Amino acid sequence: MVFAGLGLAAPLAPPPGLAQQGGTDVRRDATVVAVERAMPSVVNIATSSMVEYRDFYDDLLRDFFGQPRGRGRAEEQVQSLGSGVIVDEDGYIISNWHVVSRGSRVQVKLADDRLYEADKIFATTRSDLALLKLRAKPGEKFPAIKLAPDDDLLLGETVIALGNPFGLGGSVSRGILSSKTRRPESGDEPLNIADWLQTDAAINPGNSGGPLINLRGELIGLNVAVYRQGQGIGFAIPVKQVAAALAQFFSPELNYSLWFGATLKPGTLPLEIGTVQPGSPAAKAGLKPGDRVLEVNGRGVKNLVEFNEFIVGSGGGKEARFLVLDGSRRRPVTVAMTPFEEVIRQRTGLTLAELNPSAAARLGLRAGQGMLVQAVERGSPAAKAEVQPGMVLTAINQIATGELRDAGLALIGIAPGGKATLGVLVPRPLGGGYVQLRQGTAEIEVR
Repeated sequence: MVFAGLGLAAPLAPPPGLAQQGGTDVRRDATVVAVERAMPSVVNIATSSMVEYRDFYDDLLRDFFGQPRGRGRAEEQVQSLGSGVIVDEDGYIISNWHVVSRGSRVQVKLADDRLYEADKIFATTRSDLALLKLRAKPGEKFPAIKLAPDDDLLLGETVIALGNPFGLGGSVSRGILSSKTRRPESGDEPLNIADWLQTDAAINPGNSGGPLINLRGELIGLNVAVYRQGQGIGFAIPVKQVAAALAQFFSPELNYSLWFGATLKPGTLPLEIGTVQPGSPAAKAGLKPGDRVLEVNGRGVKNLVEFNEFIVGSGGGKEARFLVLDGSRRRPVTVAMTPFEEVIRQRTGLTLAELNPSAAARLGLRAGQGMLVQAVERGSPAAKAEVQPGMVLTAINQIATGELRDAGLALIGIAPGGKATLGVLVPRPLGGGYVQLRQGTAEIEVR
């Protein structure tokens, strides 16, 4: 058999459009480069829970022969529910709360197929955001995504929805940013998300919790929903709200019940002060938005986790020393943080104690269902509203107060002179050691 003129010994020349030009593969456009930057930080999240399984026929036979029924068999149900994204090299992951809320055990699969157990650290259910922490070896580091600056969004720009659905590897879809100010319906669960991002990039349930990125490979939103009444419409929580949640997750207020009064912008280095609450310890010390944090208590900080660890220090102190970069000028700032117990006393006149199980049982309550009023300062806002020792504080402005941290967080969000509605339970002795609790409210003006 003769193959004349086919030149099989020589390699076929690639078509002109597929040739490498100047040593660069023409397929590696801006989209591919952005995906390569961001995909290592995208993870798959699976949850599991133990359920009791009972065999109907086994119980039927036991009933027939007069034998006691078995207790059932515990089986583990595993669901691969969605995606997440690593936001800190120490293994912190942000995802949607609805992705992780159903299971008692969380397993995370990385882009390189490594498997880790993870713990739920914090969640903001109304923003549908949850923070997870990988159970990693000491010193183990992970690829973290870079967050885009707040509101750095261009209507019509190319965006990419990433995910790791079902743990089968990375999923990529591309579209444009269709809107920066959408407000879709969220079903029966009211979500406190002011301006959703809308895109025509395909977002399926497996991508929920994964990042929506720009062509720089930066996170601009967190995929969260598909509008089922419309073809090809997906939504994402904007990076501004994601960053605000991260700043709260890593705050002294949430972690140590200390009022600091400033938030940080995630993804900036040196870390940048984002907001400062008027009248807060940070404001009184002279911290300003835009200040860059170089050191905390004499130690350089590289991320939000280190900031959170260093601000209190190994001794659990309430004073934090900062070295900040203010423009081109370095200046020291010392912030005296206020414990929440003192915040509550200063602003309301109340001294509160958390209900332990025995104290709660005496009142017919569960631990964490409220806080016992131990003392009321004479002439204070609480005293003027006739709040008395022995009452149980259950809420401030409809925010449940099961512990001091809840009450402190509720109060620092109210400006001096602002109104607050206290939910209280008023005990009434019935004799024989029984107590009847009557629900009531008290209106106060916060100092």
